[in-house]
Amino acid sequence: MPFPFVVSTTSAISFHSNVTSATHPSFPSATSSQRAILRAALKSHKRLSPHDQAINLNNLLSTTHNYLRYLLALDFALSGRPVAGEDVDVALAKEVEIEWRPTLISSAIPGRDNDRVKGKGLDYEIYFVHQTLALIHNLLARQSLLGLYAASVPTAEQRTSLIQSATKSLKTAHAIHTYLLQRASSSSEGPPSFPPNAVDISLSVQSALQHLAHAEFNLLCVLKDDPYPALLVQSRNKDDKEWMIKAPQIPKVRAQVLTRLCIGAAEHAIAASASLKGEGNKVSKEFMEYCDGIYRASRAKACRFQALDEDLAGKTGTGIAWLRAALNELGADIRKDGSKSSGLGRLKATWTEKREDKRIEKGSPNWGLDGGKLEEGRIVEYLERKMTKENDTINVQIIPEWRPLLATLPSGMNMPIDEKWTPSLLEEDELAAMRAAPEAEDLVDAASSEDEGGSKQPVGAFPGTNRDYDGQDRGYY
Repeated sequence: MPFPFVVSTTSAISFHSNVTSATHPSFPSATSSQRAILRAALKSHKRLSPHDQAINLNNLLSTTHNYLRYLLALDFALSGRPVAGEDVDVALAKEVEIEWRPTLISSAIPGRDNDRVKGKGLDYEIYFVHQTLALIHNLLARQSLLGLYAASVPTAEQRTSLIQSATKSLKTAHAIHTYLLQRASSSSEGPPSFPPNAVDISLSVQSALQHLAHAEFNLLCVLKDDPYPALLVQSRNKDDKEWMIKAPQIPKVRAQVLTRLCIGAAEHAIAASASLKGEGNKVSKEFMEYCDGIYRASRAKACRFQALDEDLAGKTGTGIAWLRAALNELGADIRKDGSKSSGLGRLKATWTEKREDKRIEKGSPNWGLDGGKLEEGRIVEYLERKMTKENDTINVQIIPEWRPLLATLPSGMNMPIDEKWTPSLLEEDELAAMRAAPEAEDLVDAASSEDEGGSKQPVGAFPGTNRDYDGQDRGYY
């Protein structure tokens, strides 16, 4: 389940104060206008409720894409490269200074937004806009997967469609992070130098996000062929009338493939954690714990598929041992007899499960922060009860020690992501329209407006009455 990222916000800037163009005089002001639209969209999105934010993601995606076309065209022109087959004469009058608010950095004061970080150069803007675009794609994938837990259980076709939509969004996010890493490594001047607190666009965090996107992509490929999550969701649905459900089976060959995909996801997750540790204590604790959760859940899934494979071959005792290994990977305390601890620990786990169910039902932005450990734990416990009952009544096989089994896990395998991020630039007709001189109103400095947009409401004033507090005597009429 993708992490519930928070989309960044930014300060105002006018490119026509920093950039001039002899061939296309309206180019800097048009880019400033598009950026002002994006800035307003980011700020308004931040103020929306979680439900409205999910609905607004596609609009925000379109706005970000549109501004990125202007921004990259400006970067191409400054680098001397043609735009839409045309040479654009652009000169840099002074260095661009822009502020962005990092969202992956640990907050000094809980519940308070991080301070914006000022950076110099057009690369700072390009990296943050791409990072914003990647986070939006991650959130779109998250929103698609939320449909799997809808009040009405989705059909097999609907479930496949939701997973494919989430997979497409994750592939695009992975491609964007790969693009930023390649851009940094291919620059003749070396990697760009960003402020220390601009953690979101640091190379180590971009590498971590790339690994994490690949890990989640692997897990989505597994989810498409894994019937047990859907079975668990259906069993918890109060409105579901199909109370007699036949336990699904996974063919032997497919179980081995799914196991290796899960191991590959775990390897990417541990690589992401290692990259984040390179930033010290700057990265938020929740994001670090999420990467660890993905690692543990992936290892537990691999053990579960090994258990299903053994059970299908008639080795139920070995299958139960694999399930106990899965519980250990999830952090459960396994006793010497192989049973889980009970009492207060079980009561706490039940309370945590109910709280997570309510978060999913309400569409809370905090659900899934454990990286899928809770959901996988439910599946493993269900299978462990089922296999143990079957073994006690029918097979009566000896359950071997589960610890040595972990050394026999196969090597990891990764589904390839061949999608490349190719940014789109301005069209020829759009570029031709900017040959005219800009209008007078287009040259108004956007930075002269309030930093947070619009006039601020006076303290204690009734909403909409700020005009009555501007110090002017307006009379009664």
